[in-house]
Amino acid sequence: MLILIKSNIIISCYMKKRYLNYLFIPILVFLVSCVREEASYVEDSSFADVCQSLPVPANKILPLNDASTEWFQVYESHKGVYSIVEPYQFQMSISHLILGDERALLFDTGMGMVPIKPVIESLTDLPVTVLNSHTHFDHVGGNAEFNNILAFDSLYTRANMKGFSHEEVAGDVIDEAFCNGPPKNLDTESYYTRAWSAENFVVDGQIIDLGNRLIEVIHVPGHTPDALALIERENALLFTGDTYYDDNLWLFSPETDLDDYAESIEKLAFLEQDIEYIFGAHTSARVEAGVLKKVEQSFFKLRSGDINPVDQIEGRLIYQIDGINFVTSRAILNGVKIDTSKGASGL
Repeated sequence: MLILIKSNIIISCYMKKRYLNYLFIPILVFLVSCVREEASYVEDSSFADVCQSLPVPANKILPLNDASTEWFQVYESHKGVYSIVEPYQFQMSISHLILGDERALLFDTGMGMVPIKPVIESLTDLPVTVLNSHTHFDHVGGNAEFNNILAFDSLYTRANMKGFSHEEVAGDVIDEAFCNGPPKNLDTESYYTRAWSAENFVVDGQIIDLGNRLIEVIHVPGHTPDALALIERENALLFTGDTYYDDNLWLFSPETDLDDYAESIEKLAFLEQDIEYIFGAHTSARVEAGVLKKVEQSFFKLRSGDINPVDQIEGRLIYQIDGINFVTSRAILNGVKIDTSKGASGL
């Protein structure tokens, strides 16, 4: 779970205010120790400031498709690729629809606050298969709307198929989490993500043939045990989920494993030499290749222990390293492991 904070903005946790002094650097922080009745995640104009500057620069240059709605902004991010952004909630989750000649692949289904299937149906008549970049709640919220779902087969994934309760996701539907309030038909007092099931499972290296369009599945554990990326070699496209997105990289959840992440980001950085565009799962629909090597190098410095965090908020350590920002914790840096067979932590 993520939160967007701007410079000189106040965060409240148990009504204790802390001040952040970053110069125009958005920081993703989830105050996990807060409970809904006692605290809000953002105060004053933190996310409101972001709302005033939408769309973000990387999205502003992309064609906006007529399938866009009051909630979803649909960008034509490449030939046969539509990036479906939820910009009016602080997660700014992005789902990517990839079209082949015979079928389509939907990589993530967003928050589930507004049905995503009608948007997909307005974009294509092709049969749609869903595959998630990982099974945190902000990527599987619309899964239950679809019948044909592929998944990575792990105990972690299977546990997350039960959905996420309101108690686990309530922080995402407070008033301050939205631009101009929540969607009109969303009950913020009971919001949860529905249970879903997989029709089949994928493995690392598997090829998904969409009809004259081959998509290769890459297992990239680290952010979560079931994290996946997709590569389309012919068009030089790489879909990275939450392993990389154009914002502050979240490596704080208890299920995050930095040893695995190190191998995964190294793998993606190697593949990047043959890639033109990268499609992440938050904020920017598409960025040019060239950043993953920088992430790999900054991550190596993060783990060296030679660099201090620029701030610490309720146990979240915030690092700025050569233009790459990370949010992590001492426990994660020290390699503390949890039992991931029980599913996600709700973060």
